[in-house]
Amino acid sequence: MRHSTALPLAYVFLRILVLLNWIFGACILALLAFTFINESWTMKALGVSGMSDAVQVMWAMRGIAALGIATVPINYQIFKRLLKMVDTVRAGDPFVADNAYRLHAIAWLLVALQLISMTIAGIGRIISTEEHPFHLDAGFSANSWLAIILCFVLARVFAEGTLMREDLEGTV
Repeated sequence: MRHSTALPLAYVFLRILVLLNWIFGACILALLAFTFINESWTMKALGVSGMSDAVQVMWAMRGIAALGIATVPINYQIFKRLLKMVDTVRAGDPFVADNAYRLHAIAWLLVALQLISMTIAGIGRIISTEEHPFHLDAGFSANSWLAIILCFVLARVFAEGTLMREDLEGTV
């Protein structure tokens, strides 16, 4: 097999994403904590202090932040599994049962992320008014659900590939 630069780049990129994931999670946690420390300043900074339902909006924003924090360990689990898969590809042995399990787990983790995104969008719709609209980049994503289906299918492909390889090795 020819030398590929994609695998080392994927490995480095995933390691960077792991680090950024934890950094962003820490930032969101700090911001969430600050909303409790200085609520009036936070309301003013977010532009909700003049709203009649400012307190409810702040609690909704805290909920969104908490959901954002909940995605950090989910993302970490995805990155960790992808890194292990890259390691098996680098070793020249990608069709192993562990990779099928990893892809299956990644698919379920992606389902969790999509459900969280839809929940965040729902919160945004609840607190949004004509006077103060909230536009969040969250909600149902056809591309995300397509990726989820793809991961489930690839998990099955990897499982079948593993079985086929084992059968082939058994007949030789």
